Amino acid sequence: MITRVEISDFLDMSVKLPIIDVRSPGEYNKGHIPGSNNIPLFNNDERSEVGKKYKQVSREAAVYAGLEFVGTKLVSLIKHAKKIAGKKEILIHCWRGGMRSENMAWLFSVAGMKTYVLTGGYRAYRQYIRKKLSENQKIIILGGKTGSGKTEILYEMKKLGQQIIDLEDLANHKGSAFGALGQEIQPTTEQFTNNLFDVWKDLDPKRTVWLEDESKNIGSVSIPEELYEKMNQAPVIVVEMIKELRIKRLAKEYSFFDSQLLEKSILKIEKRLGGLNTQECIKAVREKKFARAIDISLIYYDKAYLYGLEKKKMRIAGHVKAEDNSLAVTAQKIIAVSLLRH
Repeated sequence: MITRVEISDFLDMSVKLPIIDVRSPGEYNKGHIPGSNNIPLFNNDERSEVGKKYKQVSREAAVYAGLEFVGTKLVSLIKHAKKIAGKKEILIHCWRGGMRSENMAWLFSVAGMKTYVLTGGYRAYRQYIRKKLSENQKIIILGGKTGSGKTEILYEMKKLGQQIIDLEDLANHKGSAFGALGQEIQPTTEQFTNNLFDVWKDLDPKRTVWLEDESKNIGSVSIPEELYEKMNQAPVIVVEMIKELRIKRLAKEYSFFDSQLLEKSILKIEKRLGGLNTQECIKAVREKKFARAIDISLIYYDKAYLYGLEKKKMRIAGHVKAEDNSLAVTAQKIIAVSLLRH
């Protein structure tokens, strides 16, 4: 049995039912619904060939080409789906909810599975994301100089019942020239947005969500415009931590990385750091004087932070001093400051 469902119902049903994405591996790798399974009707080359037939010859020619490709793998497609569909109910989508998802849904229904096809396909999902990210959501930005422990503070706030989103975790990047060190490969911007929405959809719209202060790009991925506009209008609470403590924290975080990786990261900011400072910084890394290297690097990062903070001065809602290394206490202070605004 085949049933068509709209995107909101499709996502609700996905809590209990598996999603099968029948697009090509290339399409899937560029961006997919988190948790979905890829059972492609066509591989990348086959999809390209069918597409050419459709554009250059006719729809009928494309259908015939597709049948030739699929004919030899019908059994394997069914077996793959049955391994996933424990309850013999599955959700299916392709790019636009057209021939690929319809044909796969028919195949799986013939094999005894109840199938639900997403109306509008993956494209409808992407449009839905943009719409949802545009809806009202109260946001407060947590700012502070590099090494202030903003990410750790966010998680301490989460322990205290606050809603947070860790954009850097979703991006697999910590936002600086050193941000890729120790991280997995970054997702595409499209997949980053999908992963972001997977967290965003579970937020309580009546409660504040806390985000760390970020630029538009986090490494190679971009924050979606719908969210970034909200971030640029949100109040900012600034964490202030003395430089010596920030250096100590950063040294603990980065000193175990290979010196060559650290040097490559330093060279990324050479133009802004200056030739002499860059040479001194690299020399310190080679001599394993990590505190010295970080101290020099912060010349650039602190200057950039203060420049950005000046642009946000009308939105600053408070400053919180981190007197010691107890970020749990700092988190409590930040929450208290935010409550005073109401």
